[in-house]
Parts: sequence; structure tokens; C-alpha cells
Amino acid sequence: MRLLTDPVLRRRVLHLRRRDAVDDAALRDLDAVLVSHAHWDHLDVPSLVRLGRDARIVVPRGAGKFLRRRRFTNVAEIDVGERIEIGSVVVTATRAEHDAGRGPLGAKSPALGYVVEGTKRIYFAGDTDLFDELAELAPLDLALLPVSGWGPRLPPGHLDPKRAAEALRLLEPRIAVPIHWGTYSTITSRPRTADAERAPADEFAREAAELAPGVEVKVLDPGETLVLD
Repeated sequence: MRLLTDPVLRRRVLHLRRRDAVDDAALRDLDAVLVSHAHWDHLDVPSLVRLGRDARIVVPRGAGKFLRRRRFTNVAEIDVGERIEIGSVVVTATRAEHDAGRGPLGAKSPALGYVVEGTKRIYFAGDTDLFDELAELAPLDLALLPVSGWGPRLPPGHLDPKRAAEALRLLEPRIAVPIHWGTYSTITSRPRTADAERAPADEFAREAAELAPGVEVKVLDPGETLVLD
């Protein structure tokens, strides 16, 4: 099964620029796209068009109309606690602590995370802050947790490296991969070194070693692959 989460594939999105281009080979033979919420840096229409208007797209309930108006033909809506079968896996929508509004005239829908269950249990958090009910998702084989953003500060509703490490104590994953770092930056910011780009992910690894020493942290650079044994 090949699932793609929150694809934002363009080199430039509003005031953001992408660090590396996306290889088309990574986008082939997809079974479905999981969209966590309707913010522009997670639900990007031109990126979805690149995948094809007939691609199977799962979105939070309330966002489907937004995509159908843009001629996407295979859209499924889901809400917290609901499940959808995609081939050999079951995807369950989970709560996310995040304000998901897309402006006063945009789609009205919640923010979600997703648990994907097949031979492994994988949690994709989307954008969220820390909340106690994350413990209900434990245990997991893999947790994909946001640890940063595209700007110099994180507003409420996001995980920084330390809070993401604290989430590991609730989620009890075997392996954790930090995401939502180092991909986009503002067009006005100065280019940063590779070490500076990785700083949030490396900080998460250090915090996790202290707060959740039983969790193995894998920091993947854009384009790297992780194989779960």
C-alpha cells in the first residue's frame, strides 16, 4: 500500500519556498492521499492536481465539497473516530489539537490525525498540540510527529521538539520520525546550512532520549527511506 500524507509539492507556495524538488517517481502508484486539515500548507490544490483529479483523497469531514468544486472526483470525508478501508489497511481518523480554519470563506472542517493499521500500526499526527488523549492510540510501531514549522516561531496548536518528545510517553511507539521541519522557509529568510535546517529534528532526538528512552528516533532527511522490520 502506498499512502501520501499532506502533499505540498510546489517549489513556491504563497510566501514559502521549498528546499528540494520532489521526484515524480515518489508519486507513482499511490493508493490514496490522506489530508489532515485544510490549511494551505497541508491542503494544496495545485499539488493534488499534480497527482490527478481522480486520485483517491481522504479529507476531514466538511472539506470534501471544497475539492469537489475543483473537479476532484474521488474524495472521501471522515471525522474523528471514523474508519475507512483502503486496500489492505484500515485508516482511523483521530483528534488533533489544532485550529484548522481556512479563512472566513474557506472550508469548515476539523484537524485530524490518522492511524494506519495493517501489518503495522502507524500514526501520522498532521498538525497538533499535546493532549492527554494521545495515550489512547498506544502502542504504535511508528509515530510521525511534527516538531517545527516554516517560520521563526510556533503558534498554539503545534508541537515543538520538547512537546513532541513528551507525546512519545503517551503514544508509546517503537520508532518515531520527526516531520514538518526543513522543507519550507519564507522567501525573506536567509538560506540556512544543513545543520541549521536539521536543528529541530536533532533537538527532538535529544529530548526523546531523555523523556522517552525506550523509543528509537530516526531522523530522515528529505528523500530518505525508512524500512520497518
